[in-house]
Amino acid sequence: MKKLELLSPVGDFECLKAAVQNGADSVYFGASNFNARASANNFNLSDLKDAISYAKLRGVNTHLTLNTLIKDNEFEDAVLLAQKAYEFGIDAIIVQDLGLARYLINNFPDLPIHASTQMTIHNLEGALEAEKLGFKRVVLSRELSLNEIRYICSNTNIEIETFIHGALCISYSGQCLFSSMIGGRSGNRGKCARSM
Repeated sequence: MKKLELLSPVGDFECLKAAVQNGADSVYFGASNFNARASANNFNLSDLKDAISYAKLRGVNTHLTLNTLIKDNEFEDAVLLAQKAYEFGIDAIIVQDLGLARYLINNFPDLPIHASTQMTIHNLEGALEAEKLGFKRVVLSRELSLNEIRYICSNTNIEIETFIHGALCISYSGQCLFSSMIGGRSGNRGKCARSM
């Protein structure tokens, strides 16, 4: 059996230090824009560089979340953020938007791109397609059973990531429409009413 990786979310330096000091193998976090936790503290550009350096010095991998849908007028800024993170030494980028993913896979071939749970990959065919597109890892939908996860893992070569806790949400990951309809806050843009 492969060694499990403990990947912890962090929203600020205090959380980052706690995760690193308590045994996280990797951490994931968002920057000021384009992540599914718009209301979290997140990291600005200079903090992003410091966070990556702090983790790397302690042997902890870093993953940047660019896991929202990207509009055409935001695309260049999202790419610039990814490029800066790449220059700072980020280990992977977690992406929801297929267009952004394709761009990053084609233009940063040595940077692992992970398919976010927001992409709603919930079956073997979805995992195989992500592998074919060049994703290094798939974060499976949180709604899957352990047997469904086992089946996907045993029939694909792509890295599989799963949440060990679920969201308290009635929607499938990435199919977040209710919050936008009722409250004008789109979960696919990082503004889910449940998480604010």
